[in-house]
Amino acid sequence: MKKIIFLLFVLCIHTSCDLDQDPVSEITKTPVFNSPKGLELYTNSFYEILPSADNIHRSDNMCDYAARSQVPNFLRKGSYSSRQSDGWDWRNLRNVNYFIQNCNSPEVNENVKKNHLGIARFFRAYFYFEKVQRFGDVPWVDRPLENDDPALYGGRDSRTIIMDHMLEDLNYAIENITAIKDPSSSLITKSVALAFKSRVCLFEGTFRKYHTNYNLSSTADKWLKEAELAAKGLIDSKQYSINIKTNNPYRDLFISEKAIETEVILASVCNKSLGVLNDANWWWTSATYGSRLNLTRTFVNTYLKLDGTPFTNTVGYETMVFFDEVQNRDKRLSQTIRTPGYKRINAGVVFDAAPDFTYTYTGYHPIKFCLDATSYDNGGLNDNTIPMMRYAEVLLNYAEARAELGLLTDADWLLTIGELRGRAGIAGGLTTKPTVADAYLQSNYFPEISDPSLLEIRRERAIELVFEGLRLSDLIRWKKGDLVKQDWNGIYVPALDVPMDLDGNGTFDVCFTQQAKVSNPLEGITYVNVAPMRGDVVNPQLLKDGTKGEVTWMKNISKDWDDKNYLYPVPEMAIIMNNNLKPQNAGW
Repeated sequence: MKKIIFLLFVLCIHTSCDLDQDPVSEITKTPVFNSPKGLELYTNSFYEILPSADNIHRSDNMCDYAARSQVPNFLRKGSYSSRQSDGWDWRNLRNVNYFIQNCNSPEVNENVKKNHLGIARFFRAYFYFEKVQRFGDVPWVDRPLENDDPALYGGRDSRTIIMDHMLEDLNYAIENITAIKDPSSSLITKSVALAFKSRVCLFEGTFRKYHTNYNLSSTADKWLKEAELAAKGLIDSKQYSINIKTNNPYRDLFISEKAIETEVILASVCNKSLGVLNDANWWWTSATYGSRLNLTRTFVNTYLKLDGTPFTNTVGYETMVFFDEVQNRDKRLSQTIRTPGYKRINAGVVFDAAPDFTYTYTGYHPIKFCLDATSYDNGGLNDNTIPMMRYAEVLLNYAEARAELGLLTDADWLLTIGELRGRAGIAGGLTTKPTVADAYLQSNYFPEISDPSLLEIRRERAIELVFEGLRLSDLIRWKKGDLVKQDWNGIYVPALDVPMDLDGNGTFDVCFTQQAKVSNPLEGITYVNVAPMRGDVVNPQLLKDGTKGEVTWMKNISKDWDDKNYLYPVPEMAIIMNNNLKPQNAGW
């Protein structure tokens, strides 16, 4: 929709918004900046900066809790360099800065100008946050540069300078954007700016706290306090709440055609009649398209039981088969992956849909963004709106900022973690902070964290926001990038050549074998070859103990993470064109 508006805006500039006027030799900016409508049309062009629906639902493509078809080059030693690096594109910034410089007409009401300047400065902050996360130090540019401007060949400014400017931009946006909430969840409002500020400030506060090599730890609390205040400001506005009114209140947020406006703050809106669609079903069901992401068993183990106790406290959990391990668990598990009872629809016929091993490598097959009808599976056909910012994240940002500041109370816990776990059907531990650190989280994820509340907040954040594109960012700010080296493990398989009924409906779904060709295959069963070799090629899919155990995937290819990976290298071509961008990021 906004692309259409942007085209109209461009047409308006070239015709001076008056089809009857005489042709002129030069395009003038006056019709745009002298009217509220012109300002609105211009600021609509900034929405091109936001990710598309496809980019959002694919954005956890490289993180610790998901196996995928191949190990990314970024995680393979010697396979990634400044020659492969990208993201050093500044065209969108010039568009925003041009607007900020020229939005000063005395013919437009001052509050109207400030509103649109607030939107512009939000987008500038959004643009720079992406750059700082990716590259660290980058040039700060706050005006449109002409071809002969010396600043085109300037050096990089420190992240502290960039972040301070970003905070100024976000504070201006919060102060001056007039719309508080948008029913379509597609427009930048004061609420969006507050939510985004809480994300940015939490990132920077924890980054400075845990990346001690930057010598910025003394300023971490300032940013954490800003995150707390921004999140609390949105909470206190009472504009949003956790969705509890639909049949599957968690998953419905991601498969509804219209954004559930009570919780979704900002979304990439899809609409079949307008031809704005996404490819979620194709991406998350196809055996040949996309990265075939699926959860790992190490992560699935972190979902609590319905009584609020850790699943990993259960005796024998290590050898539980799939059907048993997903019983009586946090309801978000069954709304994130295929579990017993999940059904699909083919030409009006409803059928049980167990994890499909023609797609999944681990057995934990995602459904979070997928529509249930199979008719959406072959191409970019989905019309479900994809959230990019939710109230749930704001609650998590508030809880984490308070915990990091040492200020978290039982009331804070109930307001945030208790609220989210209540929706997930969890009965215990909703009203008071935990007092005992979970041993599984410590041993597998955060041995350096002893605070039970902080551990649980990190558990909750991973589960609530899974596949929403924030996980790698979280690992980076916590300085936990080495978690991406974890094994990609899957369901427990008791024995070879014994068919398994994954969803407990009385029919077999999968059988693991070391036979290259099964002599008498049973209809309806997917046979998975876990022999050590497939001909002359090492088999990437095995059982941990050879003839039984957890499914493992790609253990034959090592994943690597060094401190240099916390930033991408500046692209080689950018440095060739501007030597002042040196020094290159450390290690690259």
